[in-house]
Amino acid sequence: MALTPDLIRQTHDTIRSATIRTPMVKATRLSMHLGIDLYLKLENLQHTNAFKSRGALAKLLTLSDEQRKNGVIACSAGNHAQGVAYHASRLGIPSVIVMPEGTPFNKVKRTEDFGAQVVLHGSGFDESVQFTLDMAAEKNLTLIHPFDDEVVAAGQGTVAIEMLEDHPELDVIVVPIGGGGLIAGIAVAAKDIKPEIEIVGAQAELFDAAKAQFDMGSTNFGGATLAEGIAVREPSQANMDIIAKYVDRIDSATEAEIEKAVFDLISHEKLVAEGAPGAGLAVIEKHLEAYKGKTVGLVICGGNIDSRLLSTLILRGLVSDGRITRLTFEIDDTPGQLSDISRIIGDGSANVIEVIHQRMMQTVALKQAELEVVIEARDIHHVREIVGALREHGFKVRTDSGV
Repeated sequence: MALTPDLIRQTHDTIRSATIRTPMVKATRLSMHLGIDLYLKLENLQHTNAFKSRGALAKLLTLSDEQRKNGVIACSAGNHAQGVAYHASRLGIPSVIVMPEGTPFNKVKRTEDFGAQVVLHGSGFDESVQFTLDMAAEKNLTLIHPFDDEVVAAGQGTVAIEMLEDHPELDVIVVPIGGGGLIAGIAVAAKDIKPEIEIVGAQAELFDAAKAQFDMGSTNFGGATLAEGIAVREPSQANMDIIAKYVDRIDSATEAEIEKAVFDLISHEKLVAEGAPGAGLAVIEKHLEAYKGKTVGLVICGGNIDSRLLSTLILRGLVSDGRITRLTFEIDDTPGQLSDISRIIGDGSANVIEVIHQRMMQTVALKQAELEVVIEARDIHHVREIVGALREHGFKVRTDSGV
C-alpha cells in the first residue's frame, strides 16, 4: 500500500468521528513579535495530547477480527505508546507497550492508565525494539509501528487536510521530524491540495538524521535533547523517499534555541508544548527572513512535557528575560544595610524573592558581608533601573545578567 492523497482522505473520513478536530489558531502575540502571520495547529489538544493518536487509530481500524482478538504491541516511551493504548482500549483490543527500563514513572503510569500492559525492557530504544519484535512473533501480536507504516503516516497526514480547510491561504507549513511519518503524510496531503505550498521540516541539531540524509551531509548524534519526541536515529526509508520528493527544506535548531521557543509559546501564547514543536518554532525564529510576508502554519504536535522539566524551563526563561535576576552585593557588616537595599528595590516596584546574607566565607573582608538578593522585575530594562538606583545610593552590586 502506498501513501497517497486518496489514502489520506479515506483515512480522514475513517478516523474523524473518534479524533478531535483540533483548532488552528492565530498566534497573535508571536506574529506581532516576529513580524510574520503565524498560525498554530494545536495537536497538543488531541486525545493523549499529541498527534500520534491519529495514526494509531488509523492502523487499529485496519485490523482483522483475529488480529483484534490476539492484540497489538508497540515500542515507545512517549506519545505513540499513549495513542495506541488509548484507542486500543477504547476499541476493546488488548495492547502491550514495550518501554526502555529507564522510562520515567509518570510516562509508564499514563500509558497503563489508558489500559495497556506495560513491559519494561532494555537500556535503550534499540534494545526495546528487538525485544518488541520477538514478543510480537512469539505471542502473535500485531506490531503498530510509530512511523514506518503507510497507514500510520496517512493518519498523521490528516492534520494537513484540516489545516488547509481552515486556512487555505497558508504559504508554508513547518513540521517537526523524527521518524518522518508526520511530515510525509502532511507533505503528500498538502502538496495535493495546494501544490505551491512550502513544506519545511524541523529537527534538533543533536538528532538530525533526516536533515543529514536530505542534505546528503553528516549526521549528528549526541547527548539528551529537549525534543525527545523527535530524537530518532533512523527515520523510515519510505518516509525519506517522500520527504526527498515533497519537502522543500529541513532546518535544525540548538538546544538553547528549542528551549527558548518552548518558553516563547508559554509566555506569548500561554500554550504548553513539548520540545518537538519547540524545534518547529525555533527554526522559524532562526530563519525569520525566509518567512517574512508569508502565512505560516506550525504543527504543535504534542504537549506531553514533564512538569518538573517545564517548571525549570519557565524559571530559566524568566531569568533569561531579566524578569528574575540575582543581585550580589558586598556591603559593610553594619545594621540597616539590608533594610536600605530592600527599600530601594521596593521603591523601584520590584519584588524580593530570596535573600542570602553571608558573613563567614573568606571571600569577603572580616568587617564586610556578601548579600545575594533575587528579585522579580518587569524585564531587563526594569532591572537596569533598579541597579542604577542602588548604585546611586553607593551600593556595589553586580548581576548575573551583566547589567
